Amino acid sequence: MPLIQTSLIWVTYAVCLGILALVAAIFVYSYQKPGERTIVVTLVAVFTVFSLLATLLLLPVDIALTSSTTDRTLGAKKEWATPNAVDDIVYQLKIVYYALYSLDAVLCLLVVPFTYFWYEERDDVAAEEGTQTVAGRLWGAFKYTIAFILLCVILFLVGFFIPVAKKARDDHKDLDFFKDLLTQNHGERALTFSIGILITIGTVLYCLYTAPGLALLPLALIKTAPRISAPQLHATTASQLAQNRERQRQLELRNEGRESGLEGRDRRELESLVREERTLVRRERLASEREGTGRNFFVRAGMKLEALFRPITLLAGLFILLISITVFASMLITMIDKLKNSVCGISCGYLLAHTRIFQPLNYILTLTSRIFPIDYILFLLLTLLFFASSVVGIATIGIRFLWITLFSIRPGKTTPNAMLMATVLLTLMALALNYSLAMIAAPQYATFGSQTFCDRPSHHPDQQPNCTEHHSRIRACSERAENPVAIMVCTPSVGSTFLNRIMVNFPFLGVFNFFAQFAFLGIFLIVFVVMLFRVPQLDEAAEDDDDREAEEEGLLASTGRRFGATWQDLTGQAKGVKRAQDYGAMGQGGEAADRGTADHGEEAPVGSTEGGAGRDSNW
Repeated sequence: MPLIQTSLIWVTYAVCLGILALVAAIFVYSYQKPGERTIVVTLVAVFTVFSLLATLLLLPVDIALTSSTTDRTLGAKKEWATPNAVDDIVYQLKIVYYALYSLDAVLCLLVVPFTYFWYEERDDVAAEEGTQTVAGRLWGAFKYTIAFILLCVILFLVGFFIPVAKKARDDHKDLDFFKDLLTQNHGERALTFSIGILITIGTVLYCLYTAPGLALLPLALIKTAPRISAPQLHATTASQLAQNRERQRQLELRNEGRESGLEGRDRRELESLVREERTLVRRERLASEREGTGRNFFVRAGMKLEALFRPITLLAGLFILLISITVFASMLITMIDKLKNSVCGISCGYLLAHTRIFQPLNYILTLTSRIFPIDYILFLLLTLLFFASSVVGIATIGIRFLWITLFSIRPGKTTPNAMLMATVLLTLMALALNYSLAMIAAPQYATFGSQTFCDRPSHHPDQQPNCTEHHSRIRACSERAENPVAIMVCTPSVGSTFLNRIMVNFPFLGVFNFFAQFAFLGIFLIVFVVMLFRVPQLDEAAEDDDDREAEEEGLLASTGRRFGATWQDLTGQAKGVKRAQDYGAMGQGGEAADRGTADHGEEAPVGSTEGGAGRDSNW
């Protein structure tokens, strides 16, 4: 029975890995620019995203395996859960955890930077001339990667020789749970220090990108449904462009053979039509992009799915908004609880596993952990929500150095070097998210799951008390339990132990990461309040210049027939596009044509009903 149960838990994780691999591949493939896609960059990016997601989703497996050793209805270890059996489970989890954390660190600090420099070293002209070889390109990439190798060595050496937090050890040497976190193994300490530094760096990025993304994602779904279909936009623009060119032809024919050239009135109208033609050509190109012309299969499929589910987008946005607010409230409650009731306060990074204040997210996950894999599904959805929020944050803000935008992350338009840079940022944010979910969002669930113990005295040191007739004495496992039976029964998860070990052995990292969560909540609240009164412009980063952004937003924001647009996006057919009966009549004296450009210089305003393009449009 125990073998079957543990095997099913690992099989569930294997199935989840398959889903995560698909998510990583779709994400990378959808965001890459088709014309610049390379095999090496694609494989590295997909594998890195897959690795970080696999690390995040190992925690529910950890909780399920450690909780399976305890009978929660009796508060006692199961008969098969001997100390050796429990140690075997913990040892297996340690191997997987250390392998995944080490893999994430190597990918983030060595493999991705090397791939980045490998791509930057590419010179197509030199390759065609034969002056650039593969060996030369490898050496060029390796030279720049040496700095990252030195960084890894420095981190490992500092972690190897840095002393244990003696104050924390002396102040709490009587607390067995706390004492077990103070490692004396130099190799393990070096690994925990290196991962702790990466978590701290990732926490800064987590606050700057994930917090705004978590606020933007639901509000974007609620507020930014397109109001005109892409086929309708394309057909209407094509019709107006044909009318414009027909009017230009009429003017040229009417003045053909005149020695003095065009009359002043016709010249002004023709100049206005030429400017208007440029605007319409751009609109037609934008409409083609909205239809998915020239985009890869996944982007086009995503557009179709978006159109199909557009009527329920509002409900989805409201649901995600409810989850985001619940996560915000849960994290805030935990922060307050840790400040008031932490075992050791600032000396160990405000360690607290058993919450004393009711916390909704922690309660839901702990309750559902009794029936595996319900909690696993919920944790998977929560993880994907935070991952999607991180992607939205990066796509909205861009990869910046202060106010300078270095790279833009856009679906179907992300260059390979930008994709690799985004992959590094996502890896660091995933490590910070691992800390936030386990230590802040649901600390009790992440530490002990649904484990309980019988809070009665034991007659013998190795004998568990019996609570068969004393169910009221069954308590949830806690790191502060005074009864020594709790140590015998309760097995903390390996993941929470690893993270707590980082914060206890290096309290300065624990304090920084703890108080950074307040910054996360503050940024989330600011962005959320601002976006309640301002429509999110998530598509602005997808355009090449401000004029093109303004044009696209204007074209999409000037009609109210959303459900008709949804049907036309699905069918790919436009309806109700009319042709002007007398296009030439609008140019009397050139005043109407000039109105479209009077206030905007070279081109007519987006979505304007004035000027040549505005007569018969559905805008």
